[in-house]
Amino acid sequence: MKRILFPFFALALWAAAAASGAWAEQPLTLRQAIAQALGQNPEAAVAKANVAEAQAGVSMARSALLPQVSLTEDISRGDDPVYAFGTRLRQQRFTQANFAVDSLNRPEPISNFSSRISGGWQLFDSLVTERRIAGARKMERSASAQAGAVDQKIIFDVVAAYQHVLYAERQVVTARHQTESAEALLHAADDHVRAGLAVESDRMAAQVNLAARKQALIAAEGEREMAWAALRLAMGAPQLEAATLAPIEQRNYPDWALAEAWTQALKSRKDLAALGEASQAQAAATSAAKLALGPRVNAYGNWENDRNTLSSSGGSNWVAGVQIGIDLQPVTKRAQLAAQQAAKARMEAQVEGYRQQVRLQVSQAHTQRAVAAQSMETAHAAVEQAVESLRIVKNRYEAGLATITDLLRAEDAERESQNNYWRAVYGNTVAYAQLLFATGTLTPEAAEDLQ
Repeated sequence: MKRILFPFFALALWAAAAASGAWAEQPLTLRQAIAQALGQNPEAAVAKANVAEAQAGVSMARSALLPQVSLTEDISRGDDPVYAFGTRLRQQRFTQANFAVDSLNRPEPISNFSSRISGGWQLFDSLVTERRIAGARKMERSASAQAGAVDQKIIFDVVAAYQHVLYAERQVVTARHQTESAEALLHAADDHVRAGLAVESDRMAAQVNLAARKQALIAAEGEREMAWAALRLAMGAPQLEAATLAPIEQRNYPDWALAEAWTQALKSRKDLAALGEASQAQAAATSAAKLALGPRVNAYGNWENDRNTLSSSGGSNWVAGVQIGIDLQPVTKRAQLAAQQAAKARMEAQVEGYRQQVRLQVSQAHTQRAVAAQSMETAHAAVEQAVESLRIVKNRYEAGLATITDLLRAEDAERESQNNYWRAVYGNTVAYAQLLFATGTLTPEAAEDLQ
């Protein structure tokens, strides 16, 4: 019986512990934050809507190739002589008596129930529709590429915000440690003053130092709250509660040659591809405006049934034909063509200008990546030196060979070196993510290498 009941007791204890939060939460990883952001960030939703809108634009452009058919039901009544004469003819109820002069001039009111099916089909429009369909497809590809660019921007924002939170957490830990050290220093100064080894000004300096450290702790906690707010915004999760983040320690990332980075950007930048597709779509629109000056051929047809009551039989008739048209004075179309040509020239200039901006972004990201890596190594060496220097000054202060001013100066140097080091560590990751973003290779899979 005990063997049978034990699994149920274990399951109950597990459920109670989970419900009460007795077990620690798993840390929020960078990959999890990115996945949530791509699913919830409003910018991603806007990009998806733009893609859907562009797809609908393709369907609208293709609809011009299909015949247009409509059904019309019309009910009318009147005694207008022309209306009455024509209605009787269409209803096939015209008799010899209807030729009487009085009947023609002053007919009795007549009702007409008309059912009409009409349609038209554009047989040829000088390939205007084909160009518009091609342009719509280019815009669809542009929207899809732009959605990819938005995803990469979201990923970078999450990486930067995630790193900011980690750095802010480090700042809080460092500020707490400095506050505890300042409290210990104040106690030590009290002991030295009572023992006659220090003067009252040393105690006052320790008190001022403690107040400054408490103020720094308050500022660090405020910075942490702002960092979490930025991460919530990047993830599209305004209700996200502060949690433990998976730490990202010091690491070295692969080096990229500048020429390699620039070549990769030309192949992978989604925003550059989106702008190129939009430029080709504008070229198609310009071609369509030029072809619109050519002739058009349309077919049309109409079938109609007219009767004097809703349920009675009546007369039917139909008409079909082909229409050929060309504008002899296409003033408006020529103006539209000029506008499209100007828009095409503008788009081409924008593409070239954006290519130059991408080159600058890649160059800047490459330089920042190199600087961040060097800064991290230098900051690490500075931390080791500052820690050792603080240890020596503390020993000298305890032995009465150094003043409290020397000790405070050494603590400031150690604290500053710690801040510089962690800023360099997290800045190195952000700089590498910036390089990936500038080259268009910052995907969720690539972001895993940052963790």
